[in-house]
Amino acid sequence: MARTILTFSLIFLSLFYVPTKIESTKVAATSPATNFIKASCSATTYPILCVKSLSVYASSIQRNPRQLVETALTVSLERAQSTKTFVARLTKFKGLKPRERAAIKDCFEEMSDNVDRLSMSIKELKSMGQARGKEFIWHMSNIETWVSAALTDDSTCVDGFSGRTLNGRIKSSIKARMTNLAQVTSNALALCNHFAEKY
Repeated sequence: MARTILTFSLIFLSLFYVPTKIESTKVAATSPATNFIKASCSATTYPILCVKSLSVYASSIQRNPRQLVETALTVSLERAQSTKTFVARLTKFKGLKPRERAAIKDCFEEMSDNVDRLSMSIKELKSMGQARGKEFIWHMSNIETWVSAALTDDSTCVDGFSGRTLNGRIKSSIKARMTNLAQVTSNALALCNHFAEKY
């Protein structure tokens, strides 16, 4: 009975899951800005997702490499915050196995760290001003370190659900969200690396 309630609850959450602006908006028509985004995204591991998630912000990105990086980080942060909220709701479900509850709790902590690191990355980018030379490298090194650590948080969360005993809707739901978050964050990191190398 408890497992039935849990399954229904997951389905209920899925029904009321509201797609983000990124997911629900079609890629903008071709323009100098979108062409710039497409060219930049070619350096990422998931270029199609990269273009889809950033093209909606083409008007603000224009052809500004720094604005592109800031937007990519912001997209990752928004996705991380959404995932954190989702995991928080799972902790309140009844009928969870002890190992499921422990894994969800650990995952929530990882997501909290994830949100903090991405937030610090955006703040660092905004505070660096027109830094050049060693100062620029120092700021970008901090950003790359935090974004890389955020990626580790994603994989650590998924690893917590390893093993057949944790197979089921909880594991599938979390894995799907973490995979998407990890891909978006991976793209952001690639754009950060490219920006650091080029400028």
